[in-house]
Amino acid sequence: MSIRVLYVGEVVGKAGVFTVKKLLAKARQEHRADLVIGNADSATGGAGLGRQHAVYLRKLGLEVITTGECAYYKRDIVDFLPQAPYVLRPANYPYGNPGRGHRIFSCPAGKVAVIQLLGQAGFPRVHLANPYQAIVDIARKLREETPVIILDFHAATTAEKRTMVFHADGLVSAIIGSHTKAITADAKVSRAGTAYITDAGRTGSLLSVGGLDADTRIKEYITGIPAWSKDGSRELELQGCLVEIGDDGRALSIQALRIPCDEVLDEKQPASAELPS
Repeated sequence: MSIRVLYVGEVVGKAGVFTVKKLLAKARQEHRADLVIGNADSATGGAGLGRQHAVYLRKLGLEVITTGECAYYKRDIVDFLPQAPYVLRPANYPYGNPGRGHRIFSCPAGKVAVIQLLGQAGFPRVHLANPYQAIVDIARKLREETPVIILDFHAATTAEKRTMVFHADGLVSAIIGSHTKAITADAKVSRAGTAYITDAGRTGSLLSVGGLDADTRIKEYITGIPAWSKDGSRELELQGCLVEIGDDGRALSIQALRIPCDEVLDEKQPASAELPS
């Protein structure tokens, strides 16, 4: 018997939420997923996850929602995290912070442990504990209850992610990279039975810079003046991966996914249009 886990690449802005709404249910059915995980670190306004979006994305089918360096960017999520066991923030935040960094989730096919860790490079506003030390202790503890362990490693550099692949090889079932929002072509299962992909990409606009409006980003790079980009809205796609794991915790396969959305987002709709009433 095996467990099939569908991972949705980072949901970016209103376009990303719209894409999840239109595509996720069908994707889950077609790929016969037992559990759906999705990163939503940029779901609200392109930076962070608000409470309403957390609730809404869960209703749309994300059973486990991971975050990243923007975990605490939205004020309303801080108090909500203890009430939302399906939302994970990086486990290497200080002990006692709101929320949790790992949890075991039950699905019809069995138990799946999900861990979120944040890398150390490229995050000037966040300085967390060493993720390479943390993964060993956390994985060993979780293995007492289930051998099926998924790590969402939210890191800014390929070097950090590749290092984690070698470091945690055989310790976890799958290592899925997030944050850079550009899907990579290296999905593979190691000889030790760990599936990995350097980055699972993003869900939202492809004609954009990381899901955000390209013109605004161009202006920011030319002038050096920080600009708050609006969401991109053209050429929508759900990216991610599908991982199949045996009941012994060894990965059997990993497949990168790119699912285009034929429907067009109405750019005139307010951001609240994709929130529950």
